[in-house]
Amino acid sequence: MCCQSSGQWKSSAQQPKESATPRRHHHGFCPRTEVLILTVILLAVLQIQTVVAGVGDSLSGVRQSCSNEGEEVQLKNQPKIFTCFKCECQNGFVNCRDTCPPVNDCYILDKSNGTCCRRCKGCSFRGMSYESGSEWSDPEDPCKTYKCVATVVTETIQKCYSQCDDNQLQKPRPGECCPTCQGCKINGQTVAEGQEVDASIDDRCLVCQCRGNQLTCSKKTCPVLPCPMSKQIKRPDECCPRCPQNHSFLPVPGKCLFNKSVYPEKTQFMPDRCTNCTCLNGTSVCQRPTCPILECSPEFQEPDGCCPRCAVAEVRSECSLDGVIYQNNETWDMGPCRSCRCNGGTIRCAQMRCPAVKCRANEELKQPPGECCQRCVETAGTCTVFGDPHFRTFDGKFFSFQGSCKYLLASDCQGKTFHIRLTNEGRNTRHASWAKTVTLSLRNLKVNLGQRMRVKVNGTRVTLPYFGMAGGQNITIERLPDGGAVMLRSEMGLTLEWNGAGFLQVSVPAKFKQRLCGLCGNFNGSSRDDLTGKDGRTHGDDEVWHFANSWKVGGPKSCSRKRESLAATPTCDKRKSNFYCHPLSVPSLFGDCHERLNPENYKVACRMDVCECPSGDCHCDSFAAYAHECRRLGVPLPDWRTATNCPAGWRRNATLSSFKGNQFYGDPSFHRFKGRRQKNHLLRLQQQQQHQQQSKQGQKGRHRQSAGHNQLDKQGHHRLDKDQLDREFILKHVPSSFLYPRAPDRTPPPPPLSYLTV
Repeated sequence: MCCQSSGQWKSSAQQPKESATPRRHHHGFCPRTEVLILTVILLAVLQIQTVVAGVGDSLSGVRQSCSNEGEEVQLKNQPKIFTCFKCECQNGFVNCRDTCPPVNDCYILDKSNGTCCRRCKGCSFRGMSYESGSEWSDPEDPCKTYKCVATVVTETIQKCYSQCDDNQLQKPRPGECCPTCQGCKINGQTVAEGQEVDASIDDRCLVCQCRGNQLTCSKKTCPVLPCPMSKQIKRPDECCPRCPQNHSFLPVPGKCLFNKSVYPEKTQFMPDRCTNCTCLNGTSVCQRPTCPILECSPEFQEPDGCCPRCAVAEVRSECSLDGVIYQNNETWDMGPCRSCRCNGGTIRCAQMRCPAVKCRANEELKQPPGECCQRCVETAGTCTVFGDPHFRTFDGKFFSFQGSCKYLLASDCQGKTFHIRLTNEGRNTRHASWAKTVTLSLRNLKVNLGQRMRVKVNGTRVTLPYFGMAGGQNITIERLPDGGAVMLRSEMGLTLEWNGAGFLQVSVPAKFKQRLCGLCGNFNGSSRDDLTGKDGRTHGDDEVWHFANSWKVGGPKSCSRKRESLAATPTCDKRKSNFYCHPLSVPSLFGDCHERLNPENYKVACRMDVCECPSGDCHCDSFAAYAHECRRLGVPLPDWRTATNCPAGWRRNATLSSFKGNQFYGDPSFHRFKGRRQKNHLLRLQQQQQHQQQSKQGQKGRHRQSAGHNQLDKQGHHRLDKDQLDREFILKHVPSSFLYPRAPDRTPPPPPLSYLTV
């Protein structure tokens, strides 16, 4: 199918021109073969797949809920595509993140690697395979370096640079090209171990690195990129351009794909006038020179072939910047990231390089004071108490406990630096309770946060804002700008937010990990052992009462109920709870946060709170707790308080009419059926009484006919009279709500009295 002419292979598409320079021989094809090859190339280009998003954009469904906050979740029967994802429980949802290496700047993707991860296509060079992004040096010439970028190997000779004195200059280390400077400082600024620095902001390709307290500076040319020049982008603070788009091409074995062309084996080509490339084993091997390091600023440079040069060799003895005169070789800092030096009248500034950082689920990106680069730091532990008390521990464990005594909420059980006690109040209910006061003991300071945001310090009521000292550390107490809560902040990082009506949030810095105990858990990163009692025993979810009562403090006088009992849990009407708790499911109110924070735990808490609510607006506590956590996660919400008629602060005597007719609440028909249900129940009791009377009359007739059974009839008569009296007593004195079938207990029954008094 190929044509041969003059004993040489020639390309009909590229005929070499006559010149005095040596001719390069190309492998060519006859027209018919060339048309076929061009057709295949065209089909390959037409089938380019631009990877704009990850796998998640092609999937849909319902997010899976979870309870073991912060722990890794193993998905059952997961498809192969999910083996490259790591899943963990975060904010009540199973969140999966890609564990594959990044391919953000890869023009040619390799899908034939046999794994689920997308990888950038590597290079083959001198019989060895290299991953994209890898760099190496020639064993015989350390100054000759190579770099692989998506099937292209760039070969260059690096340039060395040093600005330290000769007495500090040391010869290159074995296998390296450039000499080193003793001590990792540039322009008087210290460079951290392993950190890279742009030695000149005018030449971002001149890079210094600290290794073993020695600073090495060198310059390398930018690698040759396989994407077209029109597709490349270059950021102002970077040395080299990038290929921002990802593509998957049909493989062309034995040939090189470069830009929009396919080159056969051993074909030579020039992407630009300074670069020579050859296709070898499917890899484009290119030679590109490294431009010299110039001491002049860009405004004094001029083009000179492939590289610029200094047009003026002017040397001055001082530099001027913003009206300040600096002498030659004088250095100064311009912040934590930049330092400068006066070099022969030219100001040369170095810029620290900050690596890309990806934080884990329990970390956040922060800028430490005085440091140049951001870094990941562990987030503070947060424990929340709200409603008929519901607890979310430092490690994310949810549980509910309705005790009406005083308990140790959180304490530094190792350093003994602080402890927080929570006092619950029954509010004249039989089975519910709410947080009444919070007491913080911080060294020599005792702060009491009471109802309606009253604050006492060492027993004396204070006005806000308050500024004090606790063991030599500052402490502040002030109202938040919206006036809805009091915020206590300590210098050690401990914070308390209290709304004066049952909502409390305690935050501690990461340094307290594995040092805490109490109802808020041990803050060790795992929620499985958060129900650990004072004796060290870990309890199950059905032993919340045993766990919580082990942290009881104070005597019997600290309890608002003489006896804790859940033997007669009040009836919970499902329709009633659906009515009051429906706003949590309304997309226009809380929907913006549903993808970040699972609302199910807050819905369950709401349904529990409306069962026995003395104020009539207990459901608002769950709304407030959910909204507060959403705000902490950075999710803005609309004015849900006005929309749901749940104002901030203390509120009493709310009735059904306060919420009935509101478009965001559910069906209020449950109130209409309450009286009818009670009447039906009374009718059934009357029918039972009539049946009992008929039975007694029949027994009296049988008594006259058979005197021998007189004693048995008297026993039956007395038994029936006793049953009737019991029913009449119940009907008269016991509330009808206690006569209906009871809902399951919200929490397990309390331990025996002998345990409670221990």
